[in-house]
Amino acid sequence: MEDKMFCFQCQETAGCKGCTRIGVCGKKPEVAAMQDLLVYVSKGLSAVTTRLRAEGAEIPPRINHLITLNLFITITNANFDNEAITARIRETLAVKQELLTQVKDSGKLPSAAFWNGAEADFATKAASVGVLSTENEDIRSLRELITYGLKGLSAYSKHANALLKEDAEIDAFLQRALAATLDDSLSPEELTALALETGKYGVEGMALLDKANTEAYGNPEITRVNIGAGSRPGILVSGHDLRDLELLLEQTQGTGVDVYTHSEMLPAHYYPAFKKYSNFFGNYGNAWWKQKEEFDSFNGPILMTTNCIVPPKDSYIDRMYTTGAAGYPGCKHIPGEAGEYKDFSQIIEHARHCPAPTEIEKGEIIGGFAHNQVLALADKIIAAVKSGAIRKFVVMAGCDGRAKSRDYYTDFAKALPGNTVILTAGCAKYKYNKLDLGDIAGIPRVLDAGQCNDSYSLAVIALKLKEALGLEDINQLPIIYNIAWYEQKAVIVLLSLLYLGVKNIHLGPTLPAFLSPNVARILTDSFGITGIGTVEEDLKLFF
Repeated sequence: MEDKMFCFQCQETAGCKGCTRIGVCGKKPEVAAMQDLLVYVSKGLSAVTTRLRAEGAEIPPRINHLITLNLFITITNANFDNEAITARIRETLAVKQELLTQVKDSGKLPSAAFWNGAEADFATKAASVGVLSTENEDIRSLRELITYGLKGLSAYSKHANALLKEDAEIDAFLQRALAATLDDSLSPEELTALALETGKYGVEGMALLDKANTEAYGNPEITRVNIGAGSRPGILVSGHDLRDLELLLEQTQGTGVDVYTHSEMLPAHYYPAFKKYSNFFGNYGNAWWKQKEEFDSFNGPILMTTNCIVPPKDSYIDRMYTTGAAGYPGCKHIPGEAGEYKDFSQIIEHARHCPAPTEIEKGEIIGGFAHNQVLALADKIIAAVKSGAIRKFVVMAGCDGRAKSRDYYTDFAKALPGNTVILTAGCAKYKYNKLDLGDIAGIPRVLDAGQCNDSYSLAVIALKLKEALGLEDINQLPIIYNIAWYEQKAVIVLLSLLYLGVKNIHLGPTLPAFLSPNVARILTDSFGITGIGTVEEDLKLFF
């Protein structure tokens, strides 16, 4: 009998319904099953930690980090290594059993808190606790919406933890909400409220990471980034973890090896602290989904610090390394927990024996428009708004992907009136950040705030503009939201915007498959969320 799976957590899920044989991302059924089980045992552990907190106990940071990393590992394109995921399940069960002995009133715990099967039982158990184990499609939809939001929140928490920043309240909420997805007594209304509360903590999680990044590396500033290639061997760093990049830059000093960013790591160039490294060369390539050809031509080793892995080709799998939440069978994994030193000597030595990257483009791109930098230009921007030089801002944040339908975002950016400014964050920017869209009174028409987590900057900018223009409601701002999504970090950004009261968000290229018709109707009726149309239809609607 052929192994089956069911996964619909990303935008590219098969037929916009669900992957049932193998993931569009390349995830195999046995990996999908172990990820389902890892989420389940993390829910069980979260029920125990939530009960212990209610009884007055404190939960050690190492356990918070364990749950956070568990969720991060199950994000789309993060970890394809079945052995690594199975090891996390074993560790989580051991920690849960240890904590269970401290619970005074175990009668209030769900069955997931007690399950402690042997590894031989993992596959059977996984088959019974996946997404489809919740029969009511509306309850299932809301539970998954919350779970995927929590996965996104876990990613941002993990990056903050790597810089030794903690927030016990965020950790407690994440675990309470995760445990609540096991509670059959919760109504659709209660789960909807919990989804919005997840958005509240999404804002706080992004603020925590923003503080961690800026205290460690300074506020992002307007920066021109080289997109060419040099003559020395290089290491290409992809993903999102700035601490990993910092450690690598420190360890490559004097080695004759240059360091390049890829995809979501591009915004590292905007931080002042990284500019002191003379071997921090530039950005190589585009969004994550083009990595098969771009990793081939890079010639040197690649370090994947987080998700966005495309199953590698044989031609470079021996040059691909993973660390943190990332993992792929056959790739060397560099260990190190949050806050720990990581030894990158192996990848550096590998690089020294590789040819320099093959140049695939020339020129520069400009970015660094996070909230601090944009607010420094506030007087200029507000004057342009009041004079009509800037008619509207268009938030085009989120994710890129390989679907042909995503060309819509390039065409939309090209077709925007010349008196509009694009606010962006995340890898969605690769659809238009290399277009020559010009500027308005010296203000570039594409303002890149950074990574997907830097969508927080876009929220701060909107709130400050509201205040400066004397408006009562954030929806009175001349801002359009036309957001692309792909995976679970985009889900927490969406929930965060809803929590902040933003309405009439257009989401594409398709609405999430995990939204049942009734849940989609709630989001449409309450918040005005809709899908995208054609470029011509949407321009007419917006303008």
